[in-house]
Amino acid sequence: MRLDDIEYALTLSNAEGWNQTEKDWRLFIRSSQNVCMLAECGKKIIGTTTAINYSNQLAWIGMVLVAKEYRGQGVSKLLLTNILEKLESFKSIKLDATPEGQRVYKKFDFKDEYLITRMATTSMKSLSSDDNALPEPIQSNHIEEIIAFDEIVFGANRTQLIESLIKEYPRKAWALKRNNSIAGFALGREGNKYHQVGPVFASNSNDVKLLIRKALKDLAKQPVVVDVLCDKEDLINWLNSIGFITQRHFVRMYRKENPFPGLINKQYLICGPEFG
Repeated sequence: MRLDDIEYALTLSNAEGWNQTEKDWRLFIRSSQNVCMLAECGKKIIGTTTAINYSNQLAWIGMVLVAKEYRGQGVSKLLLTNILEKLESFKSIKLDATPEGQRVYKKFDFKDEYLITRMATTSMKSLSSDDNALPEPIQSNHIEEIIAFDEIVFGANRTQLIESLIKEYPRKAWALKRNNSIAGFALGREGNKYHQVGPVFASNSNDVKLLIRKALKDLAKQPVVVDVLCDKEDLINWLNSIGFITQRHFVRMYRKENPFPGLINKQYLICGPEFG
């Protein structure tokens, strides 16, 4: 894929009601280290898939899209076969699959890791928040430590992604510090349909709620989506109490080995299924 393919790729994701924007597609395509492929019929783009390169160790597959009129003709199989061939050098390959996609990926030897639930609200409630309380806006001197924190918790280095989210959406970037060290952070981005909050990583549910409250403080009456690990029952119950409703589930899956599981107990909200 090239940058001038974004218009057509965006048409495919919009047709599915997905949340990606031009900025998201640009993030996938602009790095020569990522692998982004398309399927064409004549001169028409009929399918896509992307793989983000996380420090030449982990490849993250996303954006597997096929135009409705071309489904059932082997297009997704063709895309996946080709992109997996290009990712053979990686120690591990991961993705977040829909239940429908899960059946397809199992045929390519992907294994289940854990469940993620997507929760959304179409009109975010106004939440009380003390503007003088923790967390604080992320500053440039926080970024290196946040990248290191994310690498430990996520399991692989995501410098490109973290820097891009902070640069593009600085008002959605929050840090929680304790004893002058980063104890958690929240990032977010604007989507085609929803504001997405995530990733949000911290040591406990209470700190995560502090971060999410800050992340939501400017989003009253706006649509918001989060993707939360299903084992975080306390957080899910709290999100329900402030108006979030479960939409669907994803299954985190891996191919080959899983040497980068990260610290699951500190992972609360992911960045989104296309980013991990």
